[in-house]
Amino acid sequence: MKISVILAHPDTSSFNHAIASTAVETLRQAKHEVFFHDLYQENFNPLLPAGEIPRDADLPSAIENHCTEIAEADGIIIIHPNWWGQPPAILKGWVDRVIRPGVAYEFLEGDDGEGVPCGLLKVKTALVFNTSNTETLRERDVFCDPLETIWKNCIFGLCGVHNFHRKMFNIIVTSSEAQRKKWLNEVRQTVMELFPSE
Repeated sequence: MKISVILAHPDTSSFNHAIASTAVETLRQAKHEVFFHDLYQENFNPLLPAGEIPRDADLPSAIENHCTEIAEADGIIIIHPNWWGQPPAILKGWVDRVIRPGVAYEFLEGDDGEGVPCGLLKVKTALVFNTSNTETLRERDVFCDPLETIWKNCIFGLCGVHNFHRKMFNIIVTSSEAQRKKWLNEVRQTVMELFPSE
């Protein structure tokens, strides 16, 4: 399978980077073809210029490459911290520029003239790993877990990816080395289960 792995964290010593390394290593051991992008390392420009908004826009080669990889991917893994209940801005910009009409979705005209979304991604499984310094109950009961809504419903659901999984690791700031090793084992196990060897 072709699996796209997208990492969005500026600190190369972060636990997010450890998650990404573990996920990529596990996928490669399972003989999958991996498209890995560390958005900060690549200096990905998150600003969507007006010229890229039209469906038939001429895209810069870097964006075109991202779009081609996403269109060809059988699976996707996204890794990022929970910042204010949202992905980092660089990842939001990646979504704006890459998860675009004609690549990830299109709108069909409904009976009342309203656009009806139709997913175009061939991705069968999407997996999101998040890190947070917020307790799970607070995230769910006070904030209503916005990342679950964003990724599951607003993005992957609209793009036709219904086999969605998400794991949140918290509390990062006080976690021990032993706890982090346990979490990385969870990452490895989850990736193996969702993207088994062919």
